[in-house]
Amino acid sequence: MNYLTDRKRAEGLGASRGGTHEHWQAMVTSMLLVILVPLFVITFGLGLGGSYEEVLAYYARPCPAIITGLTLVVGILHMMREVREAVEDYMHGLAEKLMLVAVAAFSYTMIAVGLFALVKLAL
Repeated sequence: MNYLTDRKRAEGLGASRGGTHEHWQAMVTSMLLVILVPLFVITFGLGLGGSYEEVLAYYARPCPAIITGLTLVVGILHMMREVREAVEDYMHGLAEKLMLVAVAAFSYTMIAVGLFALVKLAL
C-alpha cells in the first residue's frame, strides 16, 4: 500500500520542474540590484565630470571598482535569466535552443567585456 500525500504526488511535476529555484534566483538578483543600482548611480555620479586622469584615479580605488563590477555582473545575469524565461515561454523547437545558446553567449560575453574594461580602467 502506498501512503503518499497529495503534495508528495505533485512535487517535481510542474511544467519546468525547476520553477522554485529559478524564482529564488530572480528574487536574489532583484534584491541585490535594489541595493547595487543606487550605489552604482552614486558612485558613477561622483566620478562623472572629472578629467581622464581623475576618473582613472577614482576607479583605481577599490570601492568604486567593486560596486561597478558587482552591478555589471548581477545586472547582466538578472537580464539573462529574464530573457531566457521569455524565450522558453514564446519559442519552441530548434529556434528556442539556438536562441538560448545565443542569449547565454551574449550575456557572458558582455560580462567578460565589461569586467575587462573595468580592469583596464582600474589598473
